[in-house]
Amino acid sequence: MKQFGETVQGYTIPVLNEREIRGAAGILFLFMIISFMMIMFKADFLLIKYFITVFMLDMAIRVFMNPKYSPSLIIARFMVRNQTPQYVGAAQKRFAWMIGLTLSTAMFIHMIVFNAYGPVNGISCLICMILMFFEVAFGICIGCKVYAWFNKGKVLHCPGEVCEMKDRQEIQRISGRQVMVLLCFCVLLAVMVYFFNDYFLKSPQDLMKVLAN
Repeated sequence: MKQFGETVQGYTIPVLNEREIRGAAGILFLFMIISFMMIMFKADFLLIKYFITVFMLDMAIRVFMNPKYSPSLIIARFMVRNQTPQYVGAAQKRFAWMIGLTLSTAMFIHMIVFNAYGPVNGISCLICMILMFFEVAFGICIGCKVYAWFNKGKVLHCPGEVCEMKDRQEIQRISGRQVMVLLCFCVLLAVMVYFFNDYFLKSPQDLMKVLAN
């Protein structure tokens, strides 16, 4: 029951499945976004209180017990069960999850124990959201990168093999034309905001009424 990482043939260190981890981060990120929306639009803190408690317990199971028994990772394992595993080192993931556990514990004490809200909660939630977004959207584990700064040369099998120094492949390079296209797109967006902002601010109408007119 108590083990961190799994032994896989061909790997000299305990590893975890990055596909499961990204899936679990996506599940938690979704509920955090919904919780934030409930606060912003309805001033309803009920869902965020449940989320913080579940998030903290989930991180505690990962760090102190075994990631295999983390509820979010179990659900993610089921969802990606037909995909080929992508193995990553367990040590750096544990460090990243310790950051998540620390932040969620601070939020739990602030919002659940003292039943209060303030800058500490907001900043902690924002940091968690950024960490999970980078994990889900880009496959970038910021906590793993921080771990690598303090353990240079000792970190193996990071997500995307970013720990190993290597040249980018041709398909990864950004050309001057691509930069120009991106800049032109930004200019186009600025022009749209300048000329069409008032039009876009108008509330949509019922289609049947528009067609009738």
